[in-house]
Amino acid sequence: MDKLVERAQAVLKKHHLRWTKQRKMMIAAVAADPTRYVDITKVDQYLRRDYPGLSHNTIYRNFKEFEELGIVELRQHNDQMQVKYRCDPVHHHHFICDRCGRVQEIKMMPIDDAFFERQLPGIKITGHSFELHGICAQCRAAQAGDK
Repeated sequence: MDKLVERAQAVLKKHHLRWTKQRKMMIAAVAADPTRYVDITKVDQYLRRDYPGLSHNTIYRNFKEFEELGIVELRQHNDQMQVKYRCDPVHHHHFICDRCGRVQEIKMMPIDDAFFERQLPGIKITGHSFELHGICAQCRAAQAGDK
């Protein structure tokens, strides 16, 4: 975890951004388990114990900035915005276990935005996400052992 926090600090310094105690706590919260998404509201609750005046909007804005810098990944899941420490700076996709929440990176061919733009004339792709959901190998093995 310390190396992940140090890596995030180096990115912020490289972009001439301040490294504050609050930002360190935000990064540490997601670096504690870089294989899972965390609800931003849980990070918010964690930070407010030490910084009760810190607003949810400030936390969210910082995570958006961290996402733009390639430090974290954000996603909307159900009604919650979630955050995860970014595992790879290159664009990638995920398999997410429905049982334990573990996230695994999927290596695949790049998606050609022009292909979709030809199918939907007049649009401009600004981004995409691709997630597979199911039960991971560890959970399946544990489930088989329960029988």
